[in-house]
Amino acid sequence: MAKAALPKDFLWGFATASYQIEGAAHEDGRLDSIWDVFCRKPGKIADGSNGDVACDSYHRSGDDIALLQLCGAKAYRFSVAWTRIIPLGGRADPVNPSGLSYYVKLVEDLIAAGIEPVVTLFHWDLPDSLETRYGGLLNRDEFVADFTRYARVVFEALAPKVKYWVTFNEPWCSAILGYSLGQFAPGRTSDRTKNPEGDASTEPWIAGHNLLVAHGSAVQVFRDEFKERFGGQIGMTLNGDYAYPWDPEDPRDVEAAERKLEFSMAWFGDPIYFGKYPESMRQQLGARLPDFSAEEIALVQNSNDFFGMNHYTSNFVRHLDTPPDSTDFVGNVACSFESKDGEIIGPETQSPWLRPNPLGFRRLLNWISDRYGHPTIYVTENGTSVKGENELSVEQIVEDDFRASYFRDYIWALADAYSKDGVDVRGYMAWSLLDNFEWADGYETRFGVCYVDYEGGQRRIPKKSAKVVGKTFNTLIGESN
Repeated sequence: MAKAALPKDFLWGFATASYQIEGAAHEDGRLDSIWDVFCRKPGKIADGSNGDVACDSYHRSGDDIALLQLCGAKAYRFSVAWTRIIPLGGRADPVNPSGLSYYVKLVEDLIAAGIEPVVTLFHWDLPDSLETRYGGLLNRDEFVADFTRYARVVFEALAPKVKYWVTFNEPWCSAILGYSLGQFAPGRTSDRTKNPEGDASTEPWIAGHNLLVAHGSAVQVFRDEFKERFGGQIGMTLNGDYAYPWDPEDPRDVEAAERKLEFSMAWFGDPIYFGKYPESMRQQLGARLPDFSAEEIALVQNSNDFFGMNHYTSNFVRHLDTPPDSTDFVGNVACSFESKDGEIIGPETQSPWLRPNPLGFRRLLNWISDRYGHPTIYVTENGTSVKGENELSVEQIVEDDFRASYFRDYIWALADAYSKDGVDVRGYMAWSLLDNFEWADGYETRFGVCYVDYEGGQRRIPKKSAKVVGKTFNTLIGESN
């Protein structure tokens, strides 16, 4: 049996997202994104907060780079705010030099510090003007054209120095949480107690389709206009929980677990690698799932240089005998944290949806590798919240043994997938470098390996987990040399 180890050039570091950390929401020409608007609506954010200040990283990027150096990070994944680059968002709207220069300097400072920048073009913060003008993600032609122009502007500024690109972060979340459940911006849903507009039976699938086409269009621009001159890799980041059969002896549960994975990761992975949606989705959704035109297939298929993977937790999945509801988005299955035999997937965290299960991580890496012909995989997010962390003293928060154990176990699971299973995984970004604005949870939930004192001058203090991530990777990379 091979010994767990990682290659010398393995790219590891930490991840953040623009709206969650930057702040400076109304400075230097930045205009509203859909998240700025969503946060102003009563009852949408758990603590009534917003990202107006967040971690103030717009003014403290030097502090964040110093933290990355202290943690020994080799890479830093961050996202670019579309509303800083093109505040109104559209292809005919002016570029904002101040916003662009912020990211140019951030990239230059990272490289000077010996840290590889990994740039995400879109982490959910669509310019609100595009939402109000034409319905944002629901308008295929307009959205694809505007995103393509935005991507080109960013490539022109950063491609000479950035070698790793992500087009969209977790399109599943944009489509399902934004257009089915209404929990994320723009909050559209069939539930009229949450929003007066939306159709959860159709809109998520339209939004998802348009995200895929926009991804393919941006990749084509990158490959045609920038890759030959500057090199680099580009892909989409997909999120997924591993699915265990609730009863592994019941073939219907085995099939249900596979279907759950198809309704999450394969929804976007299959069009990129095979040029079509999973058959299980087509069977359940019928005409509600859009068709790809020949032109769209040419854009989307083979549009990943690598598979970007975000993963946090796993579930037990049980089949349902009743017909699927028109708003079902999981494949007509029931998900739980307990199996038929009473096995619990993992311990509780602050996040109701998240319980650690490192074996599920290894198995999902293998599932992706097997399904898509062993692509290169970069894990672009992985991490955990800690139950009750926000109620602890600072001294207790920084002693985050639970999170430290999570990272240690998950990183070893990744090393097993690489060295024992032959999965071509080449990078890992822990979520997150900083405690930050955690979307609908506001500031009630912390995911950072560095504590942020939002009320006390934004001081940053590395937690135990920050040291454990680096120590674990240094051990595993050392084992291979």
